[in-house]
Amino acid sequence: MQNEKLRVYLEGTLFAAIAMILSLIPVGIGSSFSISLGTIPLTFFAVRRGTLPGLFAGFLWGILHVVAGTAYILNIYQFIIEYTIAFTSVGFAGYYSKKIIQSIKDQSTQTAKRYLIITTFIGSLARWFWHFVAGVFFFGDYAVWGLDPITFSLLFNGASMLSTIAVTVVVLILLFNRAPSMFVPKIKK
Repeated sequence: MQNEKLRVYLEGTLFAAIAMILSLIPVGIGSSFSISLGTIPLTFFAVRRGTLPGLFAGFLWGILHVVAGTAYILNIYQFIIEYTIAFTSVGFAGYYSKKIIQSIKDQSTQTAKRYLIITTFIGSLARWFWHFVAGVFFFGDYAVWGLDPITFSLLFNGASMLSTIAVTVVVLILLFNRAPSMFVPKIKK
């Protein structure tokens, strides 16, 4: 049992590293809009292993931004909100992990796909909420077109979130169509 837990968290570390590598691919427009490709492997891992390991991997992904020097840190509060809480929140994509895995085992592919889409929204919305909060409180001064901080953060972080959700859902559904069994972890005894 102890070896299996270690295996899960080592797998989470690997997926956090993959997420970080994907985060280095430039898919942004300006400083306020980007598609977060790292959400793809983190959501996959959270679905495969559940919420708690997903939260762990998300936390590591946020810290890796700091270690890699890609974090934009204004102060300790913004750091906590955006690089610990927000990235950790992607792990909530594991909320329906058991239902997805059971649907795969029951060969109920439509149900599994539906939960896969819903759980991607959950993880992405959780992360978006914290980036929205940071956008209002820490980046409101950078609002363009005379927008107030709330509208600015809602529009730009919202556009990024919706784009990230769309890309993540497309990739995960393609993976699912190709090999649904990869979403089901093999437990070694």
